[in-house]
Amino acid sequence: MNRIKEVLGEKEITQTWLAKELDKSYNMVNSYVQNRRQPSIEILFQIAKLLKVEAKELLHKMEEVEI
Repeated sequence: MNRIKEVLGEKEITQTWLAKELDKSYNMVNSYVQNRRQPSIEILFQIAKLLKVEAKELLHKMEEVEI
């Protein structure tokens, strides 16, 4: 589970912009944002760099995740 959607909202950045910067399709980025698919660790670090946050800020703490 990730917080990409929340961080994008906080920074007022669109999924379209993120997709362009990552050189990924909008559908791929949307699947990350909707937690249908998790980005690789490399992509997660790229996203963090683009959003100017620590990679760990894009992840939920385990106690926040319902199992």
